[in-house]
Amino acid sequence: MYLDFTLKPGAHLRQPIPMSWNAFVYVLEGEGVFGSSKSSPVTAHNLLLLGSGDGLEAWNKSSKLLRFILVGGQPLGEPLVQFGPFVMNTQEEIDQTIDDFENFTNGFEKARHWRSEAAIGLDL
Repeated sequence: MYLDFTLKPGAHLRQPIPMSWNAFVYVLEGEGVFGSSKSSPVTAHNLLLLGSGDGLEAWNKSSKLLRFILVGGQPLGEPLVQFGPFVMNTQEEIDQTIDDFENFTNGFEKARHWRSEAAIGLDL
């Protein structure tokens, strides 16, 4: 699920999320109140992880538009391996991805001048 919401000042939203899903909210612009109407406002460029079984409630108590995305889905239950900015399922996939990145192949053709701050200090 990927939903993009824009709430006018004074608006309230209630969005169900299936119990078994993981979800998060990312605030794109404005400020909103999430979870409980008594919660502190959350401003743009902040991410909120929702707990298991939580639906989403949001309020725009400001005088400007509130825009945010809600992203959620059923967990895949697959293993995760991370190295720097790369996240795959196995060490072998990480090794292949690093090789592809270093050789500008398999989707990294335009990455010759790209640098990730997550890779700073890693010997790729």
